[in-house]
Amino acid sequence: MAASTSRVAIVGGGPGGYEAALVAAQLGAEVTLVDSDGVGGSAVLTDCVPSKTLIATAEVMTDVEGAAELGVELTTDGQASRAASRPRVRVDLSRVNARVKQLATDQSHDIVRRLEKEGVRVVEGRGRLDGADTVVLETSDGEERLAADAVLLATGAAPRTTPEAQPDGERILTWEQVYDLTELPSHLIVVGSGVTGAEFASAYLALGAEVSLVSSRDRVLPGEDADAAAVLEEVLTRRGMHVLGRSRMESVTRDGDTVTVTLTDGRVVEGSHCILAVGSVPKTEGLGLETAGVDTDDRGFIRVDRVSRTTARGVYAAGDCTGVLMLASVAAMQGRIAMWHFLGDAVSPLDLKTVSSNVFTAPEIATVGWSQQAVDRGEIQVNQLMLPLAGNARAKMQGVHDGFVKLFCRPGTGIIVGGVVVAPRASELIHPVSIAVAESLTADQVAQAFTVYPSISGSVAEAARRLHRV
Repeated sequence: MAASTSRVAIVGGGPGGYEAALVAAQLGAEVTLVDSDGVGGSAVLTDCVPSKTLIATAEVMTDVEGAAELGVELTTDGQASRAASRPRVRVDLSRVNARVKQLATDQSHDIVRRLEKEGVRVVEGRGRLDGADTVVLETSDGEERLAADAVLLATGAAPRTTPEAQPDGERILTWEQVYDLTELPSHLIVVGSGVTGAEFASAYLALGAEVSLVSSRDRVLPGEDADAAAVLEEVLTRRGMHVLGRSRMESVTRDGDTVTVTLTDGRVVEGSHCILAVGSVPKTEGLGLETAGVDTDDRGFIRVDRVSRTTARGVYAAGDCTGVLMLASVAAMQGRIAMWHFLGDAVSPLDLKTVSSNVFTAPEIATVGWSQQAVDRGEIQVNQLMLPLAGNARAKMQGVHDGFVKLFCRPGTGIIVGGVVVAPRASELIHPVSIAVAESLTADQVAQAFTVYPSISGSVAEAARRLHRV
């Protein structure tokens, strides 16, 4: 079918949905996008954009805390806050969260304007399948049946809760509810030490709250590089966080202004607030998947292949509802790939080994390619090198004491197949490693490219140099 006559219906306006819509419109399709929660999805409205905006404020606080080491003194009424004491800087959380929500709303509106400019019809409402070639739109004006040559499902996921820990939106919170807080928690308990839990725990610690982090594993970030997680946990503990390892939550209750988290080993932790960060569940109920023959796994996530096809012909899926590496960047690429595939454009299947990701803690942890876990399991043979940042001249100038660059390369060829960066702004520093992995560059090629002196990125080149003939 010619692209100019193709009708594409997209259910869900997150990165998987709106990026797919832009590609389909660019290739000449007639595109309708239906969304019920706000275009941009959780990535823009309740997750990535808001949390990273909050973290940006936390980063400033972290910089202020280390200012004394660099010779900066904060003064109040002519009195200097000396290096021996922590600078007295206070966060107005009400203003911070107002800014967070405004930026998220503005970003959502920007996306809508871009979609409409490109000719995409944006519908506010809910969509569901009625067979593989029809989407039923439920809007405030009633019901509309939309015939489609291809359908993309991009409905996302929601925070997981349990009967023993029910959020109330005031003191017991999911990560989507934290932006309504107007005062800094006096003692925040974060349940869950994965990426989301670690990010919020790190941020609120920097903002000045007392923080306890409940981890069911023996360390924070059990899914990340073990060396990186060890550095982060040491830094967080040094800064005053209470890390409760091997502690599984049994229940979370509230009595007035006190939240009590009871652990399965009998310990009890009391605080002012609790954030539940115990995973996500796909938003796939009520989509009419069975009418089209779209299969899900035992957790409810939609099964897709590497070009985003579901088990139903003409029905694609992208983003968190698929459970495939739940990152905004991956969702967007899944959506683009789906439209490139359906509309006959050049397309390469999704390759998760080229995906770079970042944990926005302090310090940040960025990774790309093959992991240390895979190496340790014997899934790939590599030469590897870990270079601490402590010897980097720019790091010394900035008062950076923690972190490292780690590279993996193949024996014989020297091709870089993975890497880890632990540092402030690691999300920026991982890019040269990401390019090396994507383009199969050798350690020698990376080492021979010029870097600025002094720069923390120079440690990436230095690590590559040290891999020569290893």
